[in-house]
Amino acid sequence: MTQFLTRFFFFSMLIIVLRCYSSTGRGEKERTLGIIKPDGLSGNYTNRIKQVILESGFEISKEMVIQLDEQDATNFYAEHSSKLLILSVTFMFDSGPVLVMILVKEDAVAHWRDLIGPTDAGKAKITHPHSIRAICGKDLEKNCIHGSDSHQSAEREIAFFFKEAPSDEAVRKHDEL
Repeated sequence: MTQFLTRFFFFSMLIIVLRCYSSTGRGEKERTLGIIKPDGLSGNYTNRIKQVILESGFEISKEMVIQLDEQDATNFYAEHSSKLLILSVTFMFDSGPVLVMILVKEDAVAHWRDLIGPTDAGKAKITHPHSIRAICGKDLEKNCIHGSDSHQSAEREIAFFFKEAPSDEAVRKHDEL
């Protein structure tokens, strides 16, 4: 009887753990958007950035080089329109081509944000010296790379560039550049 109870307890716990694991979404791959901005492309950082991406365990599932005009850049950064920085960011964004990538990995948004470092490349050089922005960026405006700030933003931004229908959750606003 004791052996039966031990096995029953073990399998019950195993089922509970597996249900908790699958309900949190851990173990599933997530997508995020990465963009090498014009200052990153013109600075010849593309291969170096892609190498860091792949060495960090990301898969680049889709990529394309595209030239945004001022209207496209403004539309892309519409959620940040309350910030004064938006004018200079959209001007910089439409100053040359960008490389847009869909990156895939478990917990992709958080890992990508960690890999690229703080938005201000000047601060990144001090606080996150091995981040992409510390390596390639110059300052708050010329930080060479964009990363989605949440799963919802990632899906909305992927849909913006790759014309995929975003999920209902992806229409919320976020403030991080």
